[in-house]
Amino acid sequence: MTASAGFRAAFDQMPWLSKLIVLALVGSIVALSLQLWPSWMQNPDLSHGRFMPLVFLLLLYESRRHGPLRFLRTGWKTTLAVGGLALSSIGTLVAAGLWAAVLEWNHDLVVFSMAVSAGLLLGAALIAFSDARVRLLPFNWTACTAIILWPISAPIPPGSYTRISVGLQLWISSSVVKTLNLLGVAAYQTGNIIELARTSLGVNEACSGVRSLISCLFAGFFLSATLVRHPRARFAIIVLAPPLALGMNLIRSLILALLANAGIDISDVWHDTAGLAVIGLTTLLLAGLALWLERGSDKEADKPDTVPPQRIGLPLSHVIVAAALALSASLVGFFYANSHRSHSGDVRSPDLATLLPVAPPGWQTETATDFSSYRNILLTDNLVQRAYRRGSEGHEMLISIYIAYWKPGQASVSLVASHTPDACWPGTGWVSQLDPSPNEKLRIEGRILASAESRCFDNSGYRRYVWFWHLHNGRPIPYQDPNSFKELLKIAWQYGFRHHGDQFFIRISSNRPWNETAEEPLVKQFFQAMQPLGL
Repeated sequence: MTASAGFRAAFDQMPWLSKLIVLALVGSIVALSLQLWPSWMQNPDLSHGRFMPLVFLLLLYESRRHGPLRFLRTGWKTTLAVGGLALSSIGTLVAAGLWAAVLEWNHDLVVFSMAVSAGLLLGAALIAFSDARVRLLPFNWTACTAIILWPISAPIPPGSYTRISVGLQLWISSSVVKTLNLLGVAAYQTGNIIELARTSLGVNEACSGVRSLISCLFAGFFLSATLVRHPRARFAIIVLAPPLALGMNLIRSLILALLANAGIDISDVWHDTAGLAVIGLTTLLLAGLALWLERGSDKEADKPDTVPPQRIGLPLSHVIVAAALALSASLVGFFYANSHRSHSGDVRSPDLATLLPVAPPGWQTETATDFSSYRNILLTDNLVQRAYRRGSEGHEMLISIYIAYWKPGQASVSLVASHTPDACWPGTGWVSQLDPSPNEKLRIEGRILASAESRCFDNSGYRRYVWFWHLHNGRPIPYQDPNSFKELLKIAWQYGFRHHGDQFFIRISSNRPWNETAEEPLVKQFFQAMQPLGL
C-alpha cells in the first residue's frame, strides 16, 4: 500500500469527528503560516520559513513513505501524553494572549509563543492519530521533525535574540582579532568593532552568525529526517550543525576583515555574497556529512503498511485533541476581541500643547511635536515635549515636560506601561543611577501629587532626575518593571482588556532634584493645568 493510499484508507475509516479534527488541524496550520508570513518576508534570519508549509507536508508524506511505520498501542500512557501536550499547548496559548495584550499580536514573543503552542498541539495530534487502530500517521522521527521545525521557523523572542546576538558579536570580534594577529595583521578589538590599520570593521547583528545558526539548525533537522535513518547519525547531524555554522561564519568574517585591511570595499557585494555563500556552503557540507554517515549504516528495505486500519468508535485521545482545538479557537477569539485596538472616533483628543506652561522671562524653550518615528511603536501621534533652559553653562537649569495621550481603546494599558524611561532611556545612552522608588509622594504648593515614579539617569557625566505618571481613566496606574515579563503579565491581567478609559503618560525631567524643580513657577503652572485630568 503506497503512502498516499494508506493515508486515504486510514482517513476513510475514521469517525466523522476525527475527520473534522484533521480538517481543523489543517486550518490551524494555515492560520499559523499566515501569522508567521510577515516575519518570513521581513526578517532575513527567517527566510527559510517561506518553505516551511511545503517542508511540513513533505515530511509528513515521507514519514509514511519511508517509515519506520511505528504505530502506538492504545493505553493510559498515550492518553496521558496527549492530555499533557494539549494542556501545555493551552497554557502557552494563554501566555501568548496575555503577551498580545502587552505587546501586540505581531510582536516576536507573541508569534514565537503561538508557534510553540501550535507545535505542542500538533504533537498531541500526532500521538492520537498514530494509534495502531487508526494508522493515519506513523510515530517516527520524520513526523516529529515536521512539528519541531515550526518553532525553529518562528522569530526568537527579543530578549533571547539580543543575548545570543551580542554574545556572538563579541566572540566573532575577539576570534577574528586573535586570528589576524597570528597572521601578522595589526588589529585590536573595541567592543564589537575591529580596528585595522586602514579602517575599522563593525560586527553587527547581521554578521553575528545568528542567521546562519538558525538556517543551519533548520537544515540539520530536515536532513536528519530525510537523508539518514540511524539514530546516532541523526544525532550527529543535529549536534554538528550549530558549531559548523558558527565556524563558517567565523571564516567569512575573517575573509572580510582581510579584504577590508587590503583596502577593498566590502560594504555591499562582498558582504552580502559572503553571507549567502556561508549558508549555502554549510548546508552542502551538512548534506554531504549526512550522506557519508548514511553510507556506512545498514539499511532495511522499506516495508509497506499492510495492516488495514480498523473502523472504531471515537478514541478518548481524539476527544482530547478536539476539545483542545475548540478551546484554542475560543481563546484566540477572546484575546483578539479584547486586545485588538479599536479607538472611539467620537472622543475628542485634548490639545496637549495648551497644557504646557508658557516660559517665564529669562527662559528659553524648544518644543518638539514631530514624533512620527515613534507612532507605530506607541500607537498614537498625540505627543508633545517642551524643553526649558535658563542660566549659563555650568550653572544652567534644564526642565523637560513630555505628555502623550491615547483615546479609549487606542492602546492597551500594558503597552503604554511598557514604554517607561526604564525601558527607553538606556537605549539612548542613559544609565540608571538609582533603584526604582514606587509610590513616591511628591508635594507642590502644599498639595500631594498622585503617586509618582522617581528615577535618576546619567549620560557621560550629565545627570537627569526623572518623574513620571501613567494615568488610566483619570487614575494613576501602579508601576510595573518593563524589563520583567512576569510584572508585565500582571498588568496585562489587571488592565489588558479594559478599553473604556483614556490614558495619559506624563514625564518631567530636570538636572535638579525635586525640591528645587518644584519651586519653579512653570512647574507649578503645569500641575495646576493637569489637576483636573487626575494628576
